[in-house]
Amino acid sequence: MLDVDIAFRYPNGPGVECRWQHPIDESRVTVLLGSSGSGKTTVLRCLAGLERPQRGHIRFGDVVWFDAHSGVNLSPDLRDVGVLFQDYALFPHLTVERNLAFAAHGLPRIDSTRRVAELLEVFRLRGLETRFPRELSGGQQQRVALARAVFRRPKLLLLDEPLSALDRATGDEVRDELHTLIHSLRIPAYIVSHDRADALTLADVTVLLDEGRIIQQGTTLQVFEAPATPAAAKLVGVDTVLVGRIASVENGLARVVVGGQEITAGAPAEAGHETALCIRAEDVTIALHDAADVSASNRWPAVVRSANIEGPFVRVGLDCGFRLSALVTRDTWRRLALKPGDRAWAMVKATTIRALPR
Repeated sequence: MLDVDIAFRYPNGPGVECRWQHPIDESRVTVLLGSSGSGKTTVLRCLAGLERPQRGHIRFGDVVWFDAHSGVNLSPDLRDVGVLFQDYALFPHLTVERNLAFAAHGLPRIDSTRRVAELLEVFRLRGLETRFPRELSGGQQQRVALARAVFRRPKLLLLDEPLSALDRATGDEVRDELHTLIHSLRIPAYIVSHDRADALTLADVTVLLDEGRIIQQGTTLQVFEAPATPAAAKLVGVDTVLVGRIASVENGLARVVVGGQEITAGAPAEAGHETALCIRAEDVTIALHDAADVSASNRWPAVVRSANIEGPFVRVGLDCGFRLSALVTRDTWRRLALKPGDRAWAMVKATTIRALPR
């Protein structure tokens, strides 16, 4: 069990207050997901022993890593963790082989040589032994850094934004490779990220952080399918979050007034209460004309404000009296033949809108 209950604050700066108890098994990967400044890297540094919290404790199984009350604060080398830094922290003047061997301080030479050979094989670095970091691709650099982090077979692996140094195309490719590597290592891992694709690809458990606090945690599927707050919804990629007041409730459906328009959604509370409505862009349909016979219970006249290509999709910004984002295929957008300033209709099924009480 990793038992964490800490409070940490930088002098005249932001802080974090986090509490969790996570079972630790060799195949579990947890992603700490949050925007810049949310405190996720600070939490990771506290786990690694690079920062000392002002309050609380950190326990890994039967070992106390930190306890403010008793004064226990194990140094990073005594916590038996492997750390992969955001910029990989490879020594530019050392070859791949020597970068790996740097983690061998204190080991007999024969053991060091054997471990380097083993890691070169596991991380598919054979043939790259004499290259310098500048001669490696981004993915190869990451493999070297990860191999060095696990050189001493740590009990816990900590990765700080492992893909942020890569461009999007390379990052997508390396992310799949990282997933395979981490699970093959059979070491529990905590990964800090601001990119929800990392959580969806890598994580068994996702912890959402906002302004230094955990706002939701659970299995990645649970967190992404059912965000509990508007802030959580934004983090997991809900494109439109609208705040409105419930005008009436009938048959389990609420009529919510937002920006002069009415939106029908599942009722989270009684009439008179405020609610936050979460609408995913992929659940929005765009049509050239109103269609009363369609199954969507929400239909609004809209003005196209923007259209941006995202791979095989087009993200469309709409003004329906409130701002709404839609995601359609490029083929659909071509057939609609719309451009910014044109009028259309936006349609959303009530059952796809998640309504949160406020």
